[in-house]
Amino acid sequence: MAQPPVPLKDMKLLDVKVGQLSTWLAMRDFTPSGIVGAFRRGYDRYYNKYINVRKGGLGGISMVLAGYVVLSYIWSYSHLKHDRRRKYH
Repeated sequence: MAQPPVPLKDMKLLDVKVGQLSTWLAMRDFTPSGIVGAFRRGYDRYYNKYINVRKGGLGGISMVLAGYVVLSYIWSYSHLKHDRRRKYH
């Protein structure tokens, strides 16, 4: 038995066709509370998938550490960019 089609509002981004993308984006909640809710859902998914597991490993913690390293490099890039052009004196 075929399942009924999912409404566009409830579809995930990966299930949306390119032609439906603008309509799907228009249905999203871009208020501050909607954006905070989206970050909270993303954090909850990450926490339940990588941190809150029965047999945990280093995968979740290492991703957080790698993200911190990348962000700190991006934040200090302008300073590092000027240091590499200086002479050795």
